[in-house]
Order: sequence, then structure tokens, then C-alpha cells
Amino acid sequence: MDLQGKCALVTGAAGGIGAAVVAALRGQGARVAVADRDVSGIVAEAHLPGDLLDPAYADGLPAAAQAALGGLDIVVNNAGVITRGKVTETSDADWLLSLGVNVEAPFRICRAAIPLLRPGSAIVNVASCWGLRPGPGHAVYCMTKAAIASLTQCMGMDHAEKGIRINAVAPNEVNTPMLRSGFARRGFDPDTAVAELGKTVPLGRIAEPEDIADVILFLASDAARYICGAVIEVNGGKPVK
Repeated sequence: MDLQGKCALVTGAAGGIGAAVVAALRGQGARVAVADRDVSGIVAEAHLPGDLLDPAYADGLPAAAQAALGGLDIVVNNAGVITRGKVTETSDADWLLSLGVNVEAPFRICRAAIPLLRPGSAIVNVASCWGLRPGPGHAVYCMTKAAIASLTQCMGMDHAEKGIRINAVAPNEVNTPMLRSGFARRGFDPDTAVAELGKTVPLGRIAEPEDIADVILFLASDAARYICGAVIEVNGGKPVK
């Protein structure tokens, strides 16, 4: 999975999975542009801070990454938010945030990136097992992740003839700051909650960010040269319930 000479853009780079993806890409020799609201603490070749809810920022990210790095070969749409609750418990603000970050931003970034990418390039989107088999109490989150999974499959077919491979990973629970802060907000001790959640997984633990990053790295590399339009579940054997 040697990525020497490759240039990559990673969104949501300050989060748990995003930081692991950046480290994995750089560890294989890629030059990386990082995008998030605050990227000041991230080691990377280019820093492109901004708000993905701003259409102009999302539209301009691929070109900005290309200009900063001298090229663009890999795009990882990792940024995402989790909105919990039934439809009747979902506010307009929840709806706009979830659609904006989870669907509109990756759509805009893909639309802008595809004309810039050369044959042999790759886009990897982060979907979710919950978008493939929705669970209770996360109506808008499940809907948005189903949308990005479907969009990935469509784009994979539409742009394969250009030599651009577009795939997605679909994780289940991952031990990220976002997951742990969600437990804390609901009054649970994060360490205890993560340990108990791990007991529900056939492999005996929930995923660490590096478990997801390694699959993204694979899909971005020539090792996955014949994988296109796929949504790869990374779930430790645990189905959504």
C-alpha cells in the first residue's frame, strides 16, 4: 500500500478516525491536506480549516488541496455528525446539520474533485452500518448514511471509466472522542460504556479508529485496484440491532 508521491485530502481530520487516516496516509508516504473547523494541532503538509456547512468552502476544498500539495490523487470524505432521536424528536437545526455535513458536503467535494483526479485516483467516503441496516432512535443519521452509501455506489459506476475508484467504508461503533462524549452527555462513564458495548461485538471489542483507517488506506491504494462502487462493512461481526 505504498502511497509515495500521492496527494490526499481528508475531511474531519481532527476527529478520531480522521486523525488515524491522516497518520496512516502519511505513514505510507502520501502528502496530506487536512480539513476541519480547527486543524491547528494536526501534523500534515497542508492545513485547510473551514466549515463544511459553507457551500463555497466545500466546493473549493479539492482545488485548494490540489494547489497546496501540487496534485490530488485521494479524497477521504470522513467528516460526519451523529444526530440521535426519532423523527418527532428531530429539530430543524438537527436536520440541517446532519444533511449539510453528512450528505451535502461530500456531494459537493466529490463533484468538485472528480474533474481534478487522474486515472488511478480514489475517493473513499465514510458511511455506516446504520445506513445499510437502520437501527432505532437515529432516524436522520441513518438516512444520511444510507444516502452517502447509495451516492458512493452510483458514483462508482459513473466514473469508473475515467479510472477513478469510488468506494465507502461502513463502520459500526468506533471508540472515538465523538462516541465517548455522547456517552458522557447522557450521563454514562465513557470507559465503562465502551467496555460494555464491546461485549456485544463478536470480536470482543468495538473498533478503534485505526481499524477503520487501515481499511480506508487499503481502498485508497493500488491494493484495491479492482474494487469500485463498493461499501465495505467494518463491524467486528456485529449487526445493527
